[in-house]
Amino acid sequence: MLRATSVKARGSWNGDVADSVVLDHDERHRRRITMTGTHGTGFLLDLAEAIMLRGGDALVLDDGRLVEVVAAPEPLVEIRCGDAEGLLRIAWHLGNRHLPVQIAAGRLRMRRDAVIEEMVRGLGAKVTAIEAPFDPEGGAYAVGVAHHDHDHHHHGHGEHPHDHGDRHHHRSSGEGHGQSHEGRTPGDGHHGHSDGSH
Repeated sequence: MLRATSVKARGSWNGDVADSVVLDHDERHRRRITMTGTHGTGFLLDLAEAIMLRGGDALVLDDGRLVEVVAAPEPLVEIRCGDAEGLLRIAWHLGNRHLPVQIAAGRLRMRRDAVIEEMVRGLGAKVTAIEAPFDPEGGAYAVGVAHHDHDHHHHGHGEHPHDHGDRHHHRSSGEGHGQSHEGRTPGDGHHGHSDGSH
């Protein structure tokens, strides 16, 4: 079977392509997988490490032919605000939740999420459902990370102190909190930290 072991970044290559593969955002984060192009070319993607392929990249086959990566349309929302300050505020809130976001002129795009959409509407944004390729900014988020629906974010980096005036720690498993709060008994529920306070 043919193999593709290298990638040419979009804008760095030209010429004819032998085939193309149409992939959504999650499908473009790959290291090793069998693929079939839209014209039937079968090959093994076999990269040294997983990378985020982008629309317009080219996979280089063993025989030198190129297979173009096409970003598939996905269900997204487009977020607009009346001014740049409002859009920046929303971008901050989305980044604080580690959500993948595509930045374009005067607008943001993200995957559909009813809870987050309601939040940004509450911040004054206009939210429109669209179908479009999703090409978010690269960053420190992992594939498949969703919004956090608990007051604390579990970042997976083990126990670490917080300077909130209360004593507590995260268990390294990410399952709940060990807490010691003055004047409170365990199981009191939420303990007064605002969203994204750490």
